[in-house]
Amino acid sequence: MSRAAQPANATGVSSRAAFDATIGLGSNIGDRAGNIEHAIELLTADGAVSVAARSAFYRTAPWGVTDQDWFVNACLAVKTDVSPRELLRRCQAVENDMKRVRIQRWGPRIIDVDVLTFRDLKIDEPDFVVPHPRIAERAFVLIPLKDVAPDLQIDGASIDEMLSKLDASDVQPIEGA
Repeated sequence: MSRAAQPANATGVSSRAAFDATIGLGSNIGDRAGNIEHAIELLTADGAVSVAARSAFYRTAPWGVTDQDWFVNACLAVKTDVSPRELLRRCQAVENDMKRVRIQRWGPRIIDVDVLTFRDLKIDEPDFVVPHPRIAERAFVLIPLKDVAPDLQIDGASIDEMLSKLDASDVQPIEGA
């Protein structure tokens, strides 16, 4: 096993559940919920990745670059036999297939598909970090993540502990979505 993909210890992810990875999805262009649904369809189309659990949709304020439209965010817990790097490639392929344009960091996007966690691995590579490096700063990720992996711990902290340090008032469930 490479140095970059080591089983997590006290500083990594601690959870062995009925899933292999968690994925965050977001959109703030066009039919936001429809974009997320389409991304899930593309990600799971060949059966190599299957949905074990999915969160509700949440309406969220933009993060980072705040002068843009609101987002819809969701999370998945997935089962897969593909490697972490292959899961990342598949997430990026979904973004590319849906014509995501990367002009501005944290700017508007038709779809964002991020690998948040992968089993108990801690990966630290220049282009791929798991658990996601800013997960503890983002209520728009943690709230839907709690829907699919309520017992997940990251770097020794529960989702509730991470959320207690954040203002989550702008993360609201979307009724009927």
